[in-house]
Amino acid sequence: MIQVDLLVVGSGAAGFSAALNAHDCGLKVLMVEKEAMFGGTTAYSAGVIWIPGNRHGRALGIADSKQDALTYLQHEAGNRLNLELANAFLDNCNPAVEFIETHTHARYEAVPIWADYHPTKPGAAQGGRSLLPLPFDGRRLGKRFGQLRPPIRTMMAFGGMMLGRNDLPHVFRMTKSLKSALHVVGMTVRYGLDRLGHDRGTRLTNGNGLIAALALSAEERGIDLWLESPVVELLQNGGRVTGAVIERNGRREEIRAERGVVLACGGFPASTELKARYYGHVRSGHAHRSAPPPGNRGDGIRLGECAGGALAEDVAYAAAWVPVSLVPQPDGSTLPFPHFYERGKPGYIAIDPAGRRFTNESASYHDFVPAMVEACRGGAETMSWLLTDHRAIRRYGMGAIGPAPLPLGPHLRNGYLLRADSWRELAARIGVESKTLEETIARFNANAAHGEDPDFGKGTDAYHRFNGDPTHTPNPCLAPLAKPPFYAMKMIPGDIGTFLGLRVDGSARVLDREGRPIEGLYAAGNDMTSVMGGTYPGAGITIGPALTFGYIAARHAAAAAH
Repeated sequence: MIQVDLLVVGSGAAGFSAALNAHDCGLKVLMVEKEAMFGGTTAYSAGVIWIPGNRHGRALGIADSKQDALTYLQHEAGNRLNLELANAFLDNCNPAVEFIETHTHARYEAVPIWADYHPTKPGAAQGGRSLLPLPFDGRRLGKRFGQLRPPIRTMMAFGGMMLGRNDLPHVFRMTKSLKSALHVVGMTVRYGLDRLGHDRGTRLTNGNGLIAALALSAEERGIDLWLESPVVELLQNGGRVTGAVIERNGRREEIRAERGVVLACGGFPASTELKARYYGHVRSGHAHRSAPPPGNRGDGIRLGECAGGALAEDVAYAAAWVPVSLVPQPDGSTLPFPHFYERGKPGYIAIDPAGRRFTNESASYHDFVPAMVEACRGGAETMSWLLTDHRAIRRYGMGAIGPAPLPLGPHLRNGYLLRADSWRELAARIGVESKTLEETIARFNANAAHGEDPDFGKGTDAYHRFNGDPTHTPNPCLAPLAKPPFYAMKMIPGDIGTFLGLRVDGSARVLDREGRPIEGLYAAGNDMTSVMGGTYPGAGITIGPALTFGYIAARHAAAAAH
């Protein structure tokens, strides 16, 4: 038997936040991860955190307040908003991030024009709430670098080079700006040198860089992280969780945790059973591909329920939706590519299986998927086509395809991208009635030429424009699709994580079906229910609360009587 103060199950942002804070409160901490690599979903993510009223925004002169943020959340989630959780988050998010930036290697910056996803609602911010992690040098991890979960392969250039949000404008302008060209060349040279001694690039951005920074901080503190060590069951005594049984190196070990256990296993995006239960289109037999790691099968939720915890099913949506395309791999399999950015650029539209536009392409990825599901309701398949012309695809890329000078040929040959010299020919290739498609394109082009979209309002708010091209006028999100050849890419529903999780209180304690806390059992990250009631108010609303409730759980466990 091994004795610790706090056992943390999972190694994403929530797990590392809990472990680092508990250690700095004087607790002996053990982290366990069932996979052979650490980092969880956070290692796949953009690493962005939504932190209202943060000091980075204040330094830029951005006015914000807790009341503004609470007003916005109330308008987003309505009666699904749990005020206890919302207040706990808003009261603790800044102390949690200040701890991370003061006591670990992780650093953030504000993006002053990164607006909330519904910026016209009361309390919304036009920028500054979403913080972006700064790049991190993976070489500082030493041998641990090989155990860090790499990003989704489709999201890396040249099979292993990471691109951060701040790199993308340079990629789009690399053939038009010397500064951007030098930036891209510098990244590429660094990547080439990295590959002499590593199987991927060591310039880490996004969530990969965040996890690497937290992992190095944990290692320097002597916090143990056991890999390939799944939790088999939780131990209880008199209703209190007192530890867990871990399977490690082919045998079971009992871990006694005097202050409790934190569940931070990443939710259930890879659970076939739970997805069929809670995703309506999956229940109807339609395709869906989750972007998070395949090991995220709801282990924390299962453990919490076995200990008496209850699921909070009263969420607007069970998951954070994103449209994905399926990228063919050399072995015949496919990998999902989440479509976050290019939909909002000028020169792209999305159509349903009948050939008609069905939503605002520059709306958030989370809003896009329900619109796709509704447009395909009653149909044989839930899907849409993303269309563009030669000018746009060479300028901005499409899906996993980078802009010029990167080639289109391999993607045309494997069927990921479809091309035709006319809209009539493309309609035949994608199985759409040509007259309908040509009418859709003609109407869109006529309005886009004037920077207008009377049908769906593309490019009409601050969030739309943030995802557009600021150098394109009069509307950064609109341009006619006029230069042949024309291209199509199929998208289906996907997700980047789950919102439906264990019911918790403002101290991150798991609650039973009567609403009573289960002593010694905490949940954070996607194992706990969404702070936003299953809505998606802005960039970073998953990892921001993950860091915060990891912080809350650790501080409560350290202060709890024992």
